[in-house]
Amino acid sequence: MKPPDPISDLIWKDDWATARQHHQDWWQRRGLVLWVTAPRDEPAAALAAPAPAGSLEERWYDPPWRLRQQEYALSRCYFGGDAFPIFGALSAAGDLAPYLGCPLRLSPETVWCDPCIGEPPERHPPIQLDRANWAFRQHLEMVDLAVRESHGRWLVMMPDLAENLDILAAMRGPQALMTDLIDRPVWVESRVAEINAAYFEAFTAFGDLTRDAHGGNAFCFQVWGPGRTAKVQCDACAMFGPTMFRRFVAPALTQQCAWLDYSLFHLDGEDCLVNLDELLAIEPLDAIEWTPRRLSVGDSGGHPRHWDLYRRILAAGKAVQAIAVRFDEVIPLLDACGGQGLYISTSAPTEAQARALSERVQAYR
Repeated sequence: MKPPDPISDLIWKDDWATARQHHQDWWQRRGLVLWVTAPRDEPAAALAAPAPAGSLEERWYDPPWRLRQQEYALSRCYFGGDAFPIFGALSAAGDLAPYLGCPLRLSPETVWCDPCIGEPPERHPPIQLDRANWAFRQHLEMVDLAVRESHGRWLVMMPDLAENLDILAAMRGPQALMTDLIDRPVWVESRVAEINAAYFEAFTAFGDLTRDAHGGNAFCFQVWGPGRTAKVQCDACAMFGPTMFRRFVAPALTQQCAWLDYSLFHLDGEDCLVNLDELLAIEPLDAIEWTPRRLSVGDSGGHPRHWDLYRRILAAGKAVQAIAVRFDEVIPLLDACGGQGLYISTSAPTEAQARALSERVQAYR
């Protein structure tokens, strides 16, 4: 099959060249990214709403259904500031895990990956990417279809591959893995190295499809860079401190960030902050995103309680991404932290308000 042509300009984002430069400047800690979306005044295309999925497999993994669903949603969204239309080809939190052997458990709300490494774990064969895996093949087909059907309307995000101890936690089970860190640390290090190799192989497979005409790609958390670009993470580090982080996380994470051209670490909740200094010490890591633990109960990324954290990350020479910032918090956050190296993600009630905010933010660039 001939690879799809790479995407260049975006007809649903007529100032994509300017926004693209803002993203590049942000990675270099010398610019500001404002991601602001709103309901579009007039749909970009006259499309009928897709029929509900007939099964959970269709809901999460069927390429034609996912194409219709996202095409409809993207056509009704206004992408203001530096936001851009992006097709999300992710299904699970950690799409790499099923490619390595985890059974899938689908629900209407999410996709779970059940453990596949039993007792004793030493009997488990070496961890390798299974290119014949159903989820992997479905995602390759989904990404290929989305790129071919874009026609310049959107960029295509590869799956949320995740990596590191988070994938081993999915394969082994979080509680068992925490015991393994004590009982069989060398085994853990060996398995993380295998996961890293599988991550690079999977990223390359999807990167060959999603790479745009500027040599870059988009990834979840709405990041784009003119090279190999990804969000990286280790949510499992909420369960241990700096000593274990240095041994089990930092080596593989450093290798990932050095291999990538642009890397953003997803810092997931207050329990992970104990490892922030270790994270800031990873030289090839470019940026850190902050997810407050209490987002689900009304917290926001723009609340003043988070300003010191953003300033600390910026002072350490990393760019920072603030997500789930309320519309009325954007300007106070910029006043508190400045616009150099800050990525703000928000939404506006109307297209007119999104446009007005974009204009107001120009003074901070």
